[in-house]
Amino acid sequence: MKLTEIGMKAKETAGFLNKLGVREKNRGLEMAARALTEGAEAILLANQADLLRARENGMSEALLDRLKLNEERIKGMADGLREVAALNDPVGEVLEMKLRPNGLQIGKKRIPLGVIGIIYEARPNVTADAFGLCFKTGNAVILKGGSDALESNKAVVACLQKGLIGAGIPVDALQLITDNDRAVTKEFMRLNQYVDVLIPRGGAGLIRAVVENSTIPVIETGTGNCHIYVDETADFQMALDIIFNAKTQRIGVCNACESLVVHQSIAEAFLPELKKRLDQKQVEIRGDERACAIVPEFVHATDEDWGYEYLDYIISLKIADSIDEAITHINHYNTRHSEAIITKDYENSMRFLNEIDAAAVYVNASTRFTDGNEFGFGAEIGVSTQKLHARGPMGLEALTSTKYIIFGKGQIRE
Repeated sequence: MKLTEIGMKAKETAGFLNKLGVREKNRGLEMAARALTEGAEAILLANQADLLRARENGMSEALLDRLKLNEERIKGMADGLREVAALNDPVGEVLEMKLRPNGLQIGKKRIPLGVIGIIYEARPNVTADAFGLCFKTGNAVILKGGSDALESNKAVVACLQKGLIGAGIPVDALQLITDNDRAVTKEFMRLNQYVDVLIPRGGAGLIRAVVENSTIPVIETGTGNCHIYVDETADFQMALDIIFNAKTQRIGVCNACESLVVHQSIAEAFLPELKKRLDQKQVEIRGDERACAIVPEFVHATDEDWGYEYLDYIISLKIADSIDEAITHINHYNTRHSEAIITKDYENSMRFLNEIDAAAVYVNASTRFTDGNEFGFGAEIGVSTQKLHARGPMGLEALTSTKYIIFGKGQIRE
């Protein structure tokens, strides 16, 4: 099917979805969730084909973990759709209503964005998450997944569309582009006649390509060079627990910790304990000169390490003389995603919150919480690292726009 035809169908269907009430949308989500669980066997067979091909192509273990599906993950996808159904529908919400001196009542109302395009890499769970959030907010969605997950995405979409049909919803509410030609992807980025917003989810290269080539407005979901700063007053056990969780719970995700900064006054006592803890998962620590002098087993870091998203059992380590140096270092090398400070000092915690430029800033907690479910939004469409329209985990409200609604009694402008 030509892209223009896909775009036209999505635009037409968006008009239909805009008229649906919350009951119809929730029924569509429930039917789609049911179809996912009923189609689990077909989805897993398709996923095995993708995994086999990915291993033959030398895909890393971190990316294989993102690609892999199992019964538990499919159940999680279905549960995610049901959780979205249980959330309040923001569409139609009147945000404000003001009475002007001339008698006009001017209000602002939430509306769907229209047609959302999503380009993403080897994460088939994104297929269900993206559909659920877009559908709940009355948006038609066009998906372009990575070639590594093509068979999995096709199987997931087939199940979701079966659910839509069962609920009496046009199947074109969800469409998948299956042609992996780069020219097709580039053409999709320029389908601004039909697509209202384009959202890339993946590595820095994908996001940069979309931003540079798209004629459609883009919401950037950024990569995650996330830092944890261990302040001079930090509780060592708390710091070790948080770092271990943020680095090792899942290494292939954007909210995993990739970089550490440690205050110089505690470095000599803290770094050997850090090595001992991270050795439990064989994490390679790449430290600066002072860190390597304290623990010679550390690997010497290069300038490239400070800004790198490893998605692996590797972490960089910088020793800072002060919180000022820590904040400067983090703001220079971070990707505006998630940053954390471990401290008992209230003033330092407030400085960190106020001065760090990121979508999510934590005091004494793991960066792994930057997630739509953890924030209470239900499944997320991504974590926006830009400052216009949406920032941070993007839930339902981020997939709406607004329009002004005006009530008059025959007023004309003088």
